[in-house]
Amino acid sequence: MMSSQTAPFSKAVVSAMRKLYPERLADKSWDNTGLLLEAPYNPQRRQRNSALLTVDLTKAVADEAIETKQSIVVAYHPIIFKGLKALSLGDSQQQSLLRLATEGISVYCPHTAVDAASGGLGDWLADIVTGDAIEQPPQELLQGSPVEGPPSVPPGEETDPFVLPQRPSFILQPHPSGLKFIQRDLKLASIPHTRSAIKPNEDPSSPGAGMGRVVRFAQPQPLAHLIDRIARGLGQPKGFPVAIPQGTAIEDISIRSVGICAGSGGSLFAGLDVDLLFTGELSHHEALAAIERGQSVVTMFHSNTERGFLHSVLSNQLLQAVREEWETIRSGIREDGRLEEALKDTSVEVEVSERDRDPFGLVIAQSAGG
Repeated sequence: MMSSQTAPFSKAVVSAMRKLYPERLADKSWDNTGLLLEAPYNPQRRQRNSALLTVDLTKAVADEAIETKQSIVVAYHPIIFKGLKALSLGDSQQQSLLRLATEGISVYCPHTAVDAASGGLGDWLADIVTGDAIEQPPQELLQGSPVEGPPSVPPGEETDPFVLPQRPSFILQPHPSGLKFIQRDLKLASIPHTRSAIKPNEDPSSPGAGMGRVVRFAQPQPLAHLIDRIARGLGQPKGFPVAIPQGTAIEDISIRSVGICAGSGGSLFAGLDVDLLFTGELSHHEALAAIERGQSVVTMFHSNTERGFLHSVLSNQLLQAVREEWETIRSGIREDGRLEEALKDTSVEVEVSERDRDPFGLVIAQSAGG
């Protein structure tokens, strides 16, 4: 018989997340954070004591959660932003919620609480920007990658009208979503600097919290080195957008200050006086206005500034916190036959989705034969 309460393990995960990243830190003026789906517990079809971390709760991630029998999905981006007048199978996101509820899988969404918290996503990105690469940045960053011309034509075939020229083929290169983000060659936060929140949180119990970060270096840093640090820290993507003022070159630009915002930083960056803007995405006009002001811009596509945090920081943080919460819950619940089997299970797992990825990848040209 299905109960009117959620799985006790899911309660442990929610309690742990709220302690790690208090919901009061979220920007409630527009964000929607918290337990957005509280699925009823079915003791006859009990899920594993496991939480699945993801940036976006897509159909593919919902399939993954169901197949691997997760108790709860911790989805960084809220799957519900606005009030719903109905839940239907015709809407893909609502369909995922209904399917998860049927399986007894809850959904918790922390979003800007993770962004704002001291030691959270904003500080992790600042740690990357202020990291020290063990190796020097590759020369391609300084000089520009060589542009390959068309394949060479064998002697005697230069004017043969019956030989068709080779056309480039294209492959879609997504960001390495399933990669373990380990900064083996990047010493995080080792370059002398100061940092502060762009929009500080007024809660005195959370010093250092707030939306976005501003990093100010003790000594100017070459832009090429910052680009290298960002690439190393975010999984070595095949490429990402960079904007610099016209008439300048990457190797000539020094950076004294950086504005940082995970996801989309346009509104948070408004009026910010820094040399470099680092975020997931900016609109065309926001980027154009920035370089006209003499600023440089590095973007990584929206969720690629967020996903590595799940691998590098949150998964281990949450695992330790849930272990403590689960022991507290197990020892504090009175005898209940419906929960007996669940409370005997001492296992605790936190997994990162293998199917979560940014919708955008890079299409890279290759020779037809390559």
